[in-house]
Amino acid sequence: MAHLDLIPKRDLSSFRKLAIGTWKTAYDPTVYGTLTVRMDKAMAYIEAFRQRTGIRLTVTHLVTKAMAEALHRCPDANAILRFNRIYLRKQVTLSTLVVQTDDGDGKVDLTSARIEDADKKSLREIAADLEEAVRRVRERRDAALERGKSTVQRIPYLFLNAFTWLLSFFMYTLNLDLRRLGMPKDAFGSAIITNVGSLGLDTAYVPLAPYTRVPIFIAPGAVKEVPVVEDGRVVPGKVMNINATFDHRFIDGFHAGVLANTMREMLENPFERFDALPEPAREPEVPGLAG
Repeated sequence: MAHLDLIPKRDLSSFRKLAIGTWKTAYDPTVYGTLTVRMDKAMAYIEAFRQRTGIRLTVTHLVTKAMAEALHRCPDANAILRFNRIYLRKQVTLSTLVVQTDDGDGKVDLTSARIEDADKKSLREIAADLEEAVRRVRERRDAALERGKSTVQRIPYLFLNAFTWLLSFFMYTLNLDLRRLGMPKDAFGSAIITNVGSLGLDTAYVPLAPYTRVPIFIAPGAVKEVPVVEDGRVVPGKVMNINATFDHRFIDGFHAGVLANTMREMLENPFERFDALPEPAREPEVPGLAG
């Protein structure tokens, strides 16, 4: 059984082939970029969504859905590299990094919560799926993930580099499903999102982790109020940095532009681009007070 459902990309440009041949690992071809977006309407949308649905919507949910739509519009960025060839993923699977505490010894671990077919799901579905995924991770109910972490814990430090290389080779280069050996299926997906804004940071870049084969790391920063120019006047406005790390071997300026423009379009026009909000509840009429 294959680890991932993939189809080979055949129409490669000469630049893409040179880029693949230039870098051997994801240590080298790293590109960093920051997109600053207005968040006034997004924050208003989040508040309205919470009030009208009772669902705790967050900036991470909006960024996750926007990123899913961006990969849907730019399928060439939804890919992995195998045997120096680009393979396009058939699904848009996103993951968010989750802090996991180990009871009793004060240790903190970092793991991922996955959203499959994120481009086909509504914002409400993404919020529900992510909440359940995070709960499973933090309560240690994700059996495949726990088996994988247990396997890693048993590897001697001396062999960690070889282990991660072999793991990546078998799971992605050979595309083998290793769940029977305790490894979770596609643990990180097409892109990884980690909200550094929750740490109080405006700008931070996440390094590419070669063994994950993930070419895009997205790190939204804190929403802050700053002076902005609007209709020729300086007014207060809410902005957020979306910090990205890319693998330049198969993501270049064109792909980055599609991804960035899609995320800006959605986050700056949330009432038009995300789920339609239910009508607000009407106040009940009190008999005898009409007129």
